[in-house]
Amino acid sequence: MKSYLTPLGSKADKDTVRRHNLSLVLRAVRDEGEAGEATRAGVSARVGLTRAAVSSLVEQLLDSGFVTESGKTFSGQAGRPGTALKVARTGPAGLGVEVNIDYVSVCVVDLAGTGRVRQTEHLDNRGAPPEEVLARAAGIAARTLDSAREQDLYPVGTALALPGLVSGGSVRQAPNLGWNQVAAEELFADALAAQRPATARLPVRSENEANLAALAELWFGGLDTVRSFLYLTGEIGVGGALVLDGELLRGAHGFAGEIGHVVVDPAGPECRCGSRGCLEQYAGQSALLRAAGIDEAGGGAAGVMELERRAQAGDPVALAAVADAGRMLGQVLSGAVNLFDPDAVVLGGIYRSLMPWLSPPADEELTGRVVSGLWSRGGGRLRASSVAGDAARGAAALVVQDVLADPVAYARPAPATDA
Repeated sequence: MKSYLTPLGSKADKDTVRRHNLSLVLRAVRDEGEAGEATRAGVSARVGLTRAAVSSLVEQLLDSGFVTESGKTFSGQAGRPGTALKVARTGPAGLGVEVNIDYVSVCVVDLAGTGRVRQTEHLDNRGAPPEEVLARAAGIAARTLDSAREQDLYPVGTALALPGLVSGGSVRQAPNLGWNQVAAEELFADALAAQRPATARLPVRSENEANLAALAELWFGGLDTVRSFLYLTGEIGVGGALVLDGELLRGAHGFAGEIGHVVVDPAGPECRCGSRGCLEQYAGQSALLRAAGIDEAGGGAAGVMELERRAQAGDPVALAAVADAGRMLGQVLSGAVNLFDPDAVVLGGIYRSLMPWLSPPADEELTGRVVSGLWSRGGGRLRASSVAGDAARGAAALVVQDVLADPVAYARPAPATDA
């Protein structure tokens, strides 16, 4: 036998097939519910199972608290009216924690993908020991979990959204935080457990924050039929992620998308990553504010708001700073577009509010440099991110995806009854 053949694995038994079908039905109820009302008949038609099989699976999901039903719904077709099905607004949920350079944001998302609890604190995390930063984040997460419990939501896991190179539960390198080889998952899990000693430890996973923001845009944004796009998030650094045919491209080691460290000018200013002339030295938050003559000491968010205010007022220095950043973005993005051929480029983070001044020069560079000829100025392929998507929500939704993929693994045990 050839070694390149994919291992087949073991055959599926009855239990495995039922677990798969439970996931199929739960995801169909969620999707149908987004479009209107889900019924057993509608789910049966969508997933290709008999109505009897779907009814059995729905009953199990109802008993386990994943689905609720209410009222009667009329399809206009012959036959008895069906009950409307929806994923439950209580029970299993996801907890997302974004740790960024100057803030921590925590979000709880329910099975429908709805953000139910959000807490954000603006903190200067640069130069602080990783243990201290992650302990702060765990404190905010613990308070968020308390708020979720008040709504009968029980997050079953945590996903950390972290800036930098993230792999195997660790941050290999996060230049703007000053982190190297930080066991982020373990440190956060220990800190959260210390905050909640009477509760079971939550499993923790981690991912690059731009990747999770891109997934939030895919799942909750206004992309319509766009399934292949390049996502850029502008913060103090510049992060990037690539989604192809609805799948996140992580690369061989999980480090794909580090567009902020593409070199624009080898003789340019030194970057925290150790290189020179990286894109974020021209288009990152600090570079933008510095070029506009705005003091960042008052806080990055305040500085960006001041930059936007000056741009709206027609301040020539502010307008020149944003235009120069837009041109640099367009030059680097054109190379990525030529390499991967996405349908769109989505700009998030601080870029979203600066789009009126940032996008024309960036679009001009893309139009002149994309070799396919499919890019045209004002063609709508360069767009702002949706307000519905961000890294913390994408992180929480990543946990929910695990629940939807195998609801049996997350079913809460039925309460004990007296004999």
